[in-house]
Amino acid sequence: MTGLPLPAELADRARDVLSGRVQPVPARDAATVVLLRPGPEVYLLRRKATMAFAAGAYVFPGGSVDVRDTDQAVAWAGPSPAEWGEVFKADERLARGLVCAAVRETFEESGVLLAGPGPGSVVADTTGDDWESDRLALIDRSLGFADFLARRGLVLRADLLKAWAHWITPEIERKRFDTRFFVAVLPEGQRTRDVGGEADRVVWRSPGEALNGEFFLMPPTHATLTELSAYDSVADVLAAPREIETIMPRAVEIEGEMRLVTR
Repeated sequence: MTGLPLPAELADRARDVLSGRVQPVPARDAATVVLLRPGPEVYLLRRKATMAFAAGAYVFPGGSVDVRDTDQAVAWAGPSPAEWGEVFKADERLARGLVCAAVRETFEESGVLLAGPGPGSVVADTTGDDWESDRLALIDRSLGFADFLARRGLVLRADLLKAWAHWITPEIERKRFDTRFFVAVLPEGQRTRDVGGEADRVVWRSPGEALNGEFFLMPPTHATLTELSAYDSVADVLAAPREIETIMPRAVEIEGEMRLVTR
């Protein structure tokens, strides 16, 4: 059990949390989507250096669940919220919010929309000015996701998502997320865009290339890329059996040094 050494400031906070002098902050429910294309390659965004959480890190699209993501009015195709809840060990309301957040955040951060006019179709192109206007309205929360889909006559394609993992930010962090990871394939005809916002760079890389040391990666991202690097194709990823286990790294003191371990 070697773990990841913690910087001095975080090590001091870890000791405070472990001793009970500081109480952990609650973890916010969130969803992340590993967007794949043939290769396989994954879509990564670099978070701006000014961000309060994971500044400078390369991450997958994702973010916190908005309370409106749990709206039962969302037009839906594919596995039901109850079925997703069984997979992620969540109640039906939260499961609906996680799936909606996954699709909404992917659109907000990449321009890719996992929705279509019907249960067997997907939007072909989302690059027009009207789509951009809606994307920005979703980001500033002036537009709810259910209203966005309803206005365009679209159905959320929950069947295009595959559950992959469940990570909770360590208790020693000042900002924490309870994040379910999904994987999805870039729909035919759609393309990602460098949409800005919280990111200042986007790239497509094979999982192996993303692990070569060029990018700063948080432990969940690194672990997910390591898992994906074992597969030769997108089809292999989608066919892979997954049993979702909750992983929350924890701080331990090893020979006087605070380290972060996952097991």
